[in-house]
Amino acid sequence: MKMRKRKQNHIYPGEKNMIGFGIGAGLLFLLMLAVLELNKNTILGFILLLAVTAGFVFLFVKFLREGKWYGKVIAWLLWLGCFVAILFLTWPPVKAVPAYEGLKPEYTETISVKDGKVRGVLIKNGKIELYAGIPYAKPPVGELRWKEPEDPDPWEGVLDADHFGPMNMQPTNIPIYNNLRQIIGYHEYSISLRDNYIPPVSEDGLYLNIWKPAGDVANLPVLVYVHGGSLQTGQPWYGDYAGAGIAEEKQMVVVNMGYRLGVFGFFADEELAEESENHTTGNYGLLDQIKALEWVRDNIAAFGGDPENVTLSGESAGAASVSALCTSPLAKGLFRRAILESSTVASVKPPHSFRLLEDALASGKKLKDRYGASNVKELRQLDAKALVGEADTQHHMTVDGYVLTETPYESYQKGIFNGEALLHGYNSDESAPFILFGRANLKNYESKVRAYFQEYADDVLKLYHPKTDQEADSMWAQIYSAVFFNYPHYCLSRLAEKNGIPSYEYYFSKQNGRLSAWHSGEMIYVYGNIPEKSPLFDQVDRELSKMIMSYVYDFSVKGNPNREGLPVWEDSNGGTRLLRFDETVAMMEEQYLPLYAIMDRMEGWE
Repeated sequence: MKMRKRKQNHIYPGEKNMIGFGIGAGLLFLLMLAVLELNKNTILGFILLLAVTAGFVFLFVKFLREGKWYGKVIAWLLWLGCFVAILFLTWPPVKAVPAYEGLKPEYTETISVKDGKVRGVLIKNGKIELYAGIPYAKPPVGELRWKEPEDPDPWEGVLDADHFGPMNMQPTNIPIYNNLRQIIGYHEYSISLRDNYIPPVSEDGLYLNIWKPAGDVANLPVLVYVHGGSLQTGQPWYGDYAGAGIAEEKQMVVVNMGYRLGVFGFFADEELAEESENHTTGNYGLLDQIKALEWVRDNIAAFGGDPENVTLSGESAGAASVSALCTSPLAKGLFRRAILESSTVASVKPPHSFRLLEDALASGKKLKDRYGASNVKELRQLDAKALVGEADTQHHMTVDGYVLTETPYESYQKGIFNGEALLHGYNSDESAPFILFGRANLKNYESKVRAYFQEYADDVLKLYHPKTDQEADSMWAQIYSAVFFNYPHYCLSRLAEKNGIPSYEYYFSKQNGRLSAWHSGEMIYVYGNIPEKSPLFDQVDRELSKMIMSYVYDFSVKGNPNREGLPVWEDSNGGTRLLRFDETVAMMEEQYLPLYAIMDRMEGWE
């Protein structure tokens, strides 16, 4: 009996490398998908990538079986080249940010305001009405660039307030950069098919947004929020400080607005002062905020808000703005109380967001020289994109003699206080994002201290004398926070006490899986926007948020945050007593008083 010869499987040249190819190509394909998602490319980009990848696999396997090494190289290069082409061909379009949830908006009833009729959208399962992108001033473009804001033009018909207005002109990054920063800094990211676009950026950005409880409401307290961003960046629809959470939880009307930023909001020039009937220059962003407050005064009753009970709030540069408006004669009577988070300009020499007119005019002259402009007319003819890079040189409010007649410190010393009560404070790790790439160690610690404190450095080094690199890093972080954020609140509390103004100061130190107590980390608590199912927060965080919102509501209603059932929030007693928000909530002593004493001597505090 003949034995049949066993047929051997044919092995193509290089077929043994298929597993390695599959793993490598699969990982690269996933990376390409991630890039398209993080960059918010259109859905067409994903479809094209799938098609191109299928073609690549076919070509590669073909050349692999034929043993043609050059064919494999060509296949890889074609695949990578096609991906780059897809990345640019399906770049996310510029598109207004929708204010509604789902695919279609559900509209509110029509409301009449001074300039026309408007209807908003229902959100939060119909519990909240949101009116987005309502113009409160004319677009400050063309000849209106660097002029006081003017009343908006009335509109015909009904304005559908279902999309947010553009971000005011500011430097921007590509989407993938912003999203990677969100992942690294905030530890969160969500995949969606509804956000494959880029929000618009424009000089035409003077719009406001209103959140109110749904239905027929009246005489509710009004909270007006000014966003931060170093007076250079930011937008009024960001989720952490959106008004929906606190409006639903505490039955309030919440308003925020866009205002001119950077060179468009804070450029100062003598020619501009001469052409202004008010002889003002350098504070256009503040004038926008005042214009928005005037709009609120004239229109907010139509949305159920009480125009006689407005609380002005802000964070970071927004809080610095609020601090300035507390002394501006133009803002008198436009709000009753003020909330300031993580900044003020109440110290003798504010550490950021502020400069004297002489410095502002000198900086403005240098700007004109850089662009070869002999007059303001030539600057106005430049495209906004040509000037937007000047945000870093022109982002300081100034003493212009009109919006601010003197420094806020000088006004406070004279008893000029537009607000009748203050709620303000700072976070335990304010400095974290600002020194992320400038950490201290034993080698550079002393030089950092001496560079800032100069002749007072020895006194500071006696207070903070590290023995290890870790201690040096921690101490420098504390000093940086105290100088740029904490000390100005101490100044504000003392000035308030001097003028008989109630001042309730806080210290936020609650840790979580997101920003924790970094600069701006408290906002998501204050405005009630912690996601219900986010694993980055626990039940303690959510209960703390409700407690803080209760304090904010009561402060907005009666100028005192206290109510039965909550820990007593004492007056700050000249900045020496703070309410600590953490796992437990209780009063504490201000911990930086010895450092503040040194800073008083540096600045000439009286």
